[in-house]
Amino acid sequence: MTLVENAAQAKQDESYYKSLTELLYQLADDDFIVAFRGSEWLGLAPHIEEDVAFSSITQNTMGHASLYYNLLEELGEGNSDVLAHERPSNKRKNAIYLEMKNGDGSYLEDPYYDWALTVVRQYFYEVFKKVKLKALTRSSYVPLANIAQKVLMEQPYHLAHWKIWIKQLQGSTPDAQRRITFRVEEAWNEFQDVLELGSHEKEMVTHKLIAGEDYLKQQWLEEIEATLKSPPEFSIGKKSGSGRNGEHTEDLEQALLIFAEVYNTDKEAVW
Repeated sequence: MTLVENAAQAKQDESYYKSLTELLYQLADDDFIVAFRGSEWLGLAPHIEEDVAFSSITQNTMGHASLYYNLLEELGEGNSDVLAHERPSNKRKNAIYLEMKNGDGSYLEDPYYDWALTVVRQYFYEVFKKVKLKALTRSSYVPLANIAQKVLMEQPYHLAHWKIWIKQLQGSTPDAQRRITFRVEEAWNEFQDVLELGSHEKEMVTHKLIAGEDYLKQQWLEEIEATLKSPPEFSIGKKSGSGRNGEHTEDLEQALLIFAEVYNTDKEAVW
């Protein structure tokens, strides 16, 4: 597949268009839900410096999701705000592990959140995001390759932040080590869903939109295992199904309902 420089050109090949939009929905929806779960830590992070840092990371991540939704709008998939706010859970392509609640309670009522869960999820995700972005800089769809290059300028700072947290908790108190170990093993049981590209993976590779799952997974594993003190010895799995196929949990329903509260008060407003 030669380089595709605009939306009109991409739409000329039905297979190319379908695999491209599928990939963009995955990229957008992953960043969207990660950013939302991150936003729920506002005012609740371990200390004020972390509150400021995490808020900035979350804002950047939601901005990245917006870039992908805008590409989908340019391709004729619909208004970017509608794509972000109004699509039902069974139309979302984010991985199930990423939609998991931060803990018990809600943001306004007894938010008993687990910082170890957040640190592990953010670190695992940011490593894989870096791997995917590097692959996307060589994408045959030029607008996507350009966005990947732009996002890569911010992403290393996000990754470095969560890598520091992982190392700190691994070398902290016995309780901290126990919590981080539990969450690493939990993620290991679920993260395969994040590593997958769904049913259109073959077409994505054929059209040179992104590298294949096996390559991406290996790159991710090498960096993760170099950081973790004791990586789990069992295989990476997925217990809850495939978010790439529109399979989701009640946690996503809860997130979408809260996220769209303000938007639903006046859908015609310009935010």
